Amino acid sequence: MANEIQQPNAYDLVGNPVLVGGIGSGFEATLQYRVHDGHDERTGHFNVGGGTGEHGQFQISVDVTGAAFQLDRLFVEVFEESANDGSEINKVIVPVIYGPRIVTGYYGYRLHLVQPGDTLSAIANANYGDPNRYHDIARANPLLINDPDLIFPGQLLKIPIGM
Repeated sequence: MANEIQQPNAYDLVGNPVLVGGIGSGFEATLQYRVHDGHDERTGHFNVGGGTGEHGQFQISVDVTGAAFQLDRLFVEVFEESANDGSEINKVIVPVIYGPRIVTGYYGYRLHLVQPGDTLSAIANANYGDPNRYHDIARANPLLINDPDLIFPGQLLKIPIGM
């Protein structure tokens, strides 16, 4: 079995700290992690299992305070460093959406099931008191919204919430 990230899932909306969980195995029970957007990153290592070849569950909390992320989309990576040459092997990468880049004081999200007649502007107005914040909802749902003028009944949208 290769390393596996079970949390977060691809394109989940995450906050700070970024919580990462899964199953893994690494040389001398050590795995590395990286959370990045291609401009800045947070890295570190953790122990998992009892030793080389043994798999164990892991759960880590990655504090990204002060990271100069420039994009909404981050990558969460877990990998082993090769004992032979130090290269990154058995790497798992999960793309996520970083809520604090979208709303100030991000702490979670609401779910909104799109109904006939709904518009992003109306949903933004109902949640933020400002119809012009429809783009915040679009940014939080990149797999569902390609065009902010086109949403469809039955879509389940994440509405990022902050203070």
